[in-house]
Amino acid sequence: MRTATESDGDGQMARNMPATRSRFSQAIIDELDSRKILGLRAGSEPHRFIGVWMVVVERRLFVRSWSLKPRSWYRTFLTDPVGAITIGDRELRVRAVRTRSNRLKDAVSAAYAAKYHTPSSKKYVRDLSGAKSRGTTMELVPLGKASTR
Repeated sequence: MRTATESDGDGQMARNMPATRSRFSQAIIDELDSRKILGLRAGSEPHRFIGVWMVVVERRLFVRSWSLKPRSWYRTFLTDPVGAITIGDRELRVRAVRTRSNRLKDAVSAAYAAKYHTPSSKKYVRDLSGAKSRGTTMELVPLGKASTR
């Protein structure tokens, strides 16, 4: 457990972070890790779910933005960090947390390369590991119990 005065692994001190963070159950993490596409809805306003690439690192769910468009899910999460993901017929409420740790960002890049390794995926993985997308790394943490859609 990390407190507000411990380092994040990059020599940076944690600020305004809770000492504990909610985690998905092992069953949900296993199911997420087995899938290639995550259904994601950013923000608390009604909106459709979109498909995004995601990875699991250290039993935690991470996403990165590829396009960085002004009306993207990433920019929505910056102003309204509440959203939802889908797993099968379940909808889970989530909160997006920006990742600052370079160690975690490196691990997320490696996880993208390992998971999305087809010849047609490599260009996108290279872009997702570039400085621009790397800076958009977000962890999605659970906000509540699963519901059905």
